[in-house]
Amino acid sequence: MHKTVLAAALATALAVPVMGQAKTLRWASQGDILTLDPHAQNEGLTIAASSYVYDTLVAYDKDFKLSPGLALSWEQSAPTTWRFTLREGVKFHDGTPFTADDVVFSIKRALSPTSNFKAYVNGITDVRQVDDSTVEVITGGPNPVLLRQLTNVFIMSRAWADKNNATAPQDFSKKQETFSARNANGTGAYTLKSREVDVRTVFAENVDWWGKANKVGNVTEVVYTPIKQNATRTAALLSGEIDFILDPPAQDLARIKQQAKVVEGNEYRTIYLGLDQKSQELKYSSVKGKNPFADVRVREALYRAIDVEAIKKAVMRNSSSPTGTMIAPQVHGWSKDLAERVSYDVEKARKLLKEAGYENSIDFTLDCPNNRYINDEAICQAVVGMWAKVGVKAALNAMPRATYFPKVQSFDTSAYLFGWGVPTFDALYTLQSLIHSKGEGADGSFNFGGYANPEADNLIKQIKIETDPAKRDAAIQKVLQVHASEFGHIPLHDQVIPWAMAKNVNVVHRADNRLTADWVTID
Repeated sequence: MHKTVLAAALATALAVPVMGQAKTLRWASQGDILTLDPHAQNEGLTIAASSYVYDTLVAYDKDFKLSPGLALSWEQSAPTTWRFTLREGVKFHDGTPFTADDVVFSIKRALSPTSNFKAYVNGITDVRQVDDSTVEVITGGPNPVLLRQLTNVFIMSRAWADKNNATAPQDFSKKQETFSARNANGTGAYTLKSREVDVRTVFAENVDWWGKANKVGNVTEVVYTPIKQNATRTAALLSGEIDFILDPPAQDLARIKQQAKVVEGNEYRTIYLGLDQKSQELKYSSVKGKNPFADVRVREALYRAIDVEAIKKAVMRNSSSPTGTMIAPQVHGWSKDLAERVSYDVEKARKLLKEAGYENSIDFTLDCPNNRYINDEAICQAVVGMWAKVGVKAALNAMPRATYFPKVQSFDTSAYLFGWGVPTFDALYTLQSLIHSKGEGADGSFNFGGYANPEADNLIKQIKIETDPAKRDAAIQKVLQVHASEFGHIPLHDQVIPWAMAKNVNVVHRADNRLTADWVTID
């Protein structure tokens, strides 16, 4: 009976009206879009959904080279001043004109306290309107990656936000409900047609889109459906109910390749484990009066106890790239030497735990999403089993992404699995968000374990404004070396992402794991 109800619900969710020669793209992944507020949640799928509706000043082309977006051109008039010339004649979906005032509002909104996009406006101290089609962005110091940061700062309508009490981003970590979380109004290639949380979200072609003349795809409607169960997701693709899966189950890839089509590529996302090493006492442990994770020997032991090659083979079906560093090869600052892992060594791990005074005496909870990253819960299950072999008792607490992200972002965790992509393709994005100690703005904004090192902080401060490439690269390398020597996090692997689709669907595979609907062609 349960299967019948599930099938009926899926059929209803996937039902799409046929409208002439319109090309509808029906796609799925394991979790739902978290919010429609374009500055509330810095998470891949959610950003992809925002990119259908909202545009940015600066865009990426298919090779991740910078290209004009809502800004036709830009120039650096001074080391700390960038001037952007905006497109004229652009309108928001509700018909209101796009002006410089909207850019000023949107960047300041991304800087506001509840924004989860502070890493993308890092270094910006002011933004001002010169005239209706010109904006100046002022930075506190030279910013060598500002343009790449701006590729993810979505532009909203000030008038729409004012009208709907949405001038501040939704506070997602506190589960706030706002108008902007369930409604959208941008200048992008698609308009929001309907939104049913955890059921489906539908986008319709914006026939007045300013970029329509250069649109390479033929998709006029996009239907996104979250399908949590792996088997159900695969069945929906192979039966023709959906056209595309962002995260096909590794165990089904061989079958999918026979009946449909798979396109694979490396993602710029590193999967890692974080540990609360700042609290005086772990919140989810029976160890009282002290924090085992504050001891570098314990962190090293947990690292050495994990056999990432076994995870690659048994869990990831060889679709992962084990790593010893916090950035992927596509990211500026990566080096082969840093990516070499400390050796898997069960005996060494046991010895380190004994030296630290924790032989068979550590227990804690490992928080893990079960519908965000490829085989995320299975990875956590494997890690828990490997830790048990060295006397560490970790209780797995797996949950849906909608529950998981608010939990860890509220620092309500002792240990957690996370994945970090780098939209700027520059290491600063990782160093500032994950390795810098918790501070103002983007500093330590995703450093949920409280890792802190004054030398690393000072180097990151230098990296933010250093314009000499050699000095900047040396500082990046040093931060990653210091962090690795202290086992500040436990990197596992860089994701290798397969996309699965019907044979008549043609896509542009992206290292940011973002399906760009206006680049899709359906034969």
